Amino acid sequence: MTYDVIVIGGGPAGLSGAVALGRALRAVLVIDSGAPRNAPAEGIHNYLTRDGMRPAEFLAAGREEVRRYGGTVLDGEVTAARGGLEGGFTVELADGSAHQAKRLLVTTGLKDQLPDIPGLAEQWGQTLLHCPYCHGYEVRGRSIGVIAVNERAPEQARLWGQWSPDVQIIPGGDIAAVEPKGVRLKDGTFVARDALVIAARVAARAEFLVTLGLEVAEHPSGAGTHVPAVDPTGRSAVPGVWVAGNVADPMAQVISSAAAGLQAGAMINVDLIED
Repeated sequence: MTYDVIVIGGGPAGLSGAVALGRALRAVLVIDSGAPRNAPAEGIHNYLTRDGMRPAEFLAAGREEVRRYGGTVLDGEVTAARGGLEGGFTVELADGSAHQAKRLLVTTGLKDQLPDIPGLAEQWGQTLLHCPYCHGYEVRGRSIGVIAVNERAPEQARLWGQWSPDVQIIPGGDIAAVEPKGVRLKDGTFVARDALVIAARVAARAEFLVTLGLEVAEHPSGAGTHVPAVDPTGRSAVPGVWVAGNVADPMAQVISSAAAGLQAGAMINVDLIED
């Protein structure tokens, strides 16, 4: 079948957009790779009535809502997207299957580009954090170490100082390993910290968009790359393709990503009506 919309990415933005489209009686397919960026976190925050909810529980509830309104959720990795408004879009998956749609909503999120420091990836989302609005309250008043890997470290130190008076910058080049309660320096010294912070660059999950002629760009914040929207509704530079959530806005949190997905879904429905 040809779907009205294929949503690529089943995070907050994608699921929210799919629910909006399902409630508009559209045939929707959500394709998700099952690798959410916030999977290691103990819970989501700043989402009214859902504070502290585990990411996996949140996504499971979102998938159920999509299905409640007639949508289909498929586990799979998108490798390419082709076509356009004239003959529709084809989305190709790693398993060799392909699916067709009249419109696309891309909500694939980001990849964190973590430095190659032993133990760092294992602590990511646990004692190693990145967003004070997401995790600052949970480590308030405790000792925090900012791992400096780029010019954003002083900015991060000032920001995290809102939550703790004990913030220390630790040069990333001096670190031999990240451990659960601090860092081991190359000279053998152990720097104890209750929590660690890193402002690593992020990259949009958008490799498959090259076949559509849609390219990533540097985000104005300097945080990394994104797929720019050409208007506030999430419309991309390629007609018929919308972007929402972290793939378009690296600074968006869960609740704002969900809101962006809702808006994009509503605008896609309007676009289909006008067509």
